[in-house]
Amino acid sequence: MMAHRVYPRSIQLGDVLEVIADAIPNEMALITNDVRFTYSELDERVTRLANHLLSIGIKNGEHVGVHAQNCHQWVEAFYACAKISAVAVNVNYRYVAAELRYLYDNADCVAVITAPEYVDAINDVRDALPNLRNLLVIGDEYESVLAAASADRDFPGRSEDDLYILYTGGTTGMPKGVLWRHEDIVLGAMNSARANRPIENVEQLAEEAVAASFHPRMMSIGPMMHGGGQWIMGNAITSGGCFVLYTKPRFEALDVWQLVADGAVNSVSTIGDAMARPLAEALLVEPRPDLDLSMFFAIGNGGAPLSSGVREQIRAALPNVSILDNFGASETGATGSRTDDGSAMSSPKFRMNDETTVLSEDGQICGVGEVGKLARSGFIPLGYYKDAEKTAATFPTFAGRRWVMPGDFAQIEEDGQISLLGRGSVCINSGGEKIYPEEVEAALKQHPAVFDAVVIGTPNERWGEQVTALVQLRSDMAPSMEEIVIFSRTLVADYKSPKVMFFVPMIERTPVGKADYQWAKVTALRLLA
Repeated sequence: MMAHRVYPRSIQLGDVLEVIADAIPNEMALITNDVRFTYSELDERVTRLANHLLSIGIKNGEHVGVHAQNCHQWVEAFYACAKISAVAVNVNYRYVAAELRYLYDNADCVAVITAPEYVDAINDVRDALPNLRNLLVIGDEYESVLAAASADRDFPGRSEDDLYILYTGGTTGMPKGVLWRHEDIVLGAMNSARANRPIENVEQLAEEAVAASFHPRMMSIGPMMHGGGQWIMGNAITSGGCFVLYTKPRFEALDVWQLVADGAVNSVSTIGDAMARPLAEALLVEPRPDLDLSMFFAIGNGGAPLSSGVREQIRAALPNVSILDNFGASETGATGSRTDDGSAMSSPKFRMNDETTVLSEDGQICGVGEVGKLARSGFIPLGYYKDAEKTAATFPTFAGRRWVMPGDFAQIEEDGQISLLGRGSVCINSGGEKIYPEEVEAALKQHPAVFDAVVIGTPNERWGEQVTALVQLRSDMAPSMEEIVIFSRTLVADYKSPKVMFFVPMIERTPVGKADYQWAKVTALRLLA
């Protein structure tokens, strides 16, 4: 019989999984395209992996990279690290050598759990990472260590102060780690499915799970390497529900709908038009009466906005399904939501919680219609990992109250809702991926034929925005656009490389030498037209 150590529980991710697994062991916990696990089955696999990590010397607070596309092992690695108070670090599998070297070093990873297709990429940078001690490859090796590891839950006590880190893009383009306490990330980002009701103690979640007549099934089709996927998972587990994860290597709309039907999914989370449009069109172009979508009642969208046209397509394809717009960021957690009522919006609007408002630069609450910065207090991160300067700038304290202000301009409307007006930076949002022009520009300018370059986002029907480059060539060279794009992909991930490029006689810059993004945007739109 498996041994379960008895110790005080806290609002900690490992404790949340264990108390619910003990309360409803035979309820479904995880469904993917490949596996189905009850809470008992998932918890045992997570426990075995956690014991293996302990056996190879992973200690409290140490960092373990998870370098894989969506798979059930991603979920297991996440909770296994939580069980031993280690930290799972999300690695963007699309990164190239320079980005991987920076991330693994900055995150202080001592081990990595990786899919086999990324082993070579890790080994290519491993000589620069002396602290990276262990590599566990998903597949036969992974299953062997689970089989050999103990299923006993004989772990040291955990704490609500254990750390969770989410790596996200930075203003220079290189990722930065947002550092949270477990209690804050659970209450600030993984409690929406419970309508953000207070959690007096973690045992309360177990009691609710036992008493519930309905356990929600929540599906993510976005990558687990992003916060959105992790937070959907956390919401499902915290509410005693089932997390459904799309794990096919390519996004295929009909495959998504097949998993929705097979898994009796209640809600699906999308990332803007890039995902929602093909999902709606698949049902409109080829109706599938064989798919049982009777349990499906909501699309939750976040990460990138839904256009009016795609909203209309969703309503036509799924007239009885609600559309829920969600707003959040790695630094703010799940900040606000709004149920779509069919009305037109010139900018995204959200119903905010009591701890969210709009502040001026000096920390005063803005009046109705006054433009300021979106701000949240309460359950927020500790700051950025190893970056005191950025922490101080993004997490200011006004009148003794600590806030997070990630940089979104916003204003309070007459009805009390908050309208988001966009970032002050020139960050490009392409299908939910945040791309910083400076990084792409730097890559382009390393090509010997490029004299200058500026990068902006221009409209794209599917992805919302596309990376567009204006390039000034050196006078004695004439490379093709394709050659420069291929070159850029050796320095940045392919989703960051330009999708559209124009050669121009001269790059306009401001008097102080900065890129004139307003000129670049106007020029690019004119050339596109």
